[in-house]
Amino acid sequence: MIMRGAITDIPGIRVGHHTNKEGITGCTVILCEQGAIAGVDVSGSAPGTRETDVLRSGNLVETVQAVIFSGGSAFGLDTAGGVMKYLEERGFGHQTSSIKVPIVPAAIIYDLNIGNSAIRPGPDEGYQACLAATNAEVAEGCVGAGTGATVGKILGMERATKSGLGTASQEIADDVVMAALVVVNAFGDVIEPGTGKIMAGPRKPNEDGFLSTSELCISSRFKSAILSSNTVIGVVATNAKLSKVETNKLARLSQVGLARSIDPCHTMYDGDALFALSLGEKEADINVLGAVAAKVVAKAVTRAVLQAETMGGVPAVKDINR
Repeated sequence: MIMRGAITDIPGIRVGHHTNKEGITGCTVILCEQGAIAGVDVSGSAPGTRETDVLRSGNLVETVQAVIFSGGSAFGLDTAGGVMKYLEERGFGHQTSSIKVPIVPAAIIYDLNIGNSAIRPGPDEGYQACLAATNAEVAEGCVGAGTGATVGKILGMERATKSGLGTASQEIADDVVMAALVVVNAFGDVIEPGTGKIMAGPRKPNEDGFLSTSELCISSRFKSAILSSNTVIGVVATNAKLSKVETNKLARLSQVGLARSIDPCHTMYDGDALFALSLGEKEADINVLGAVAAKVVAKAVTRAVLQAETMGGVPAVKDINR
C-alpha cells in the first residue's frame, strides 16, 4: 500500500480546500460520497457545529456523505449548504421517502481576528471546495479551514503564533489504516508529544521562544476579551469496519491525541470537536484503533504549526527562533 501520510490514504475519501488569502480564511471538505459510518466527540465548551446530534449513538441516521470545516466563526456553518448542493446534484445522500438528503456535519473555527472579518466562507465556498476535492496528497498549513488559524492568543493577537491545518496517517496491520486531519486554532500551546516542549504558543516579548499558556493562566496573566476565539476541529478515519457506537468511541479515544499535543486543551474557551469515519470492511480491534488514532491526531496537530506560514502579521514557527 502506498501511503501519503494523509487522510486520503483511506479509500473513499477525498479532500478539497477553498482558500481566501485576502480574508485569511477558508474551508476544507472531507468527501465520502458513498457514505461513511460516523461518530463525534465534542470535548470543548465553546463549540460551533452542525449535525452533531444525528451522529450520536441511538439516533437513526448512521452514515454521512461529507464533513466540512470552515473559518468565519458561526457564519462559516453556511458552507455545509454548498456541500449539500454538490452532493444532491450528483445523487448522494440519505434516502428518505421522497428524495436523498445529504448529511453534512460541520464545525468552525473563529478566525475573525485576523485578515478581513467581513469575508467569511459560505455556500459558494463550500461548493468550490467540493469541486477541488481529490484523493491525492493533501495541502497543509495555511490552506482551507486552517488559513486563519492561530495559537498562543492568551496575551492578545500581537503575541500569537500562526497555525493551520495538518494531516497524518499510519498503517496498523493487515492493510488497516488510521488517518487524521486537524485544524488547530487552540487556546493552549502546541507541545511536542512525549517531551512537553512548547512548539508554538504566546511569543516572549522582545526575544525568541514561547511562554507557557498554562503558567500564564495560573498567574492570571491573560486578556479575557479574546479567550472565546479558539477551537481545534478535526476528523479521524479508518478503512476498518465499525458500528456507529464504535465510531463514537473512536472519536472520544482520538481526543487523547489533543491532550498529548496541546496544553491546556478542552477548556471553557475551546470548541474542540473530533469526528470519526469508518469506510471499509477490514476487521480491527477498537482499542488498537483508538491508540493509533491518538498518535495520528497528535502528529497532525504538530504538522499544522510546522507547515504554517507567516500571515496577517502573525509569525509562523518556521520564522521564530526557538
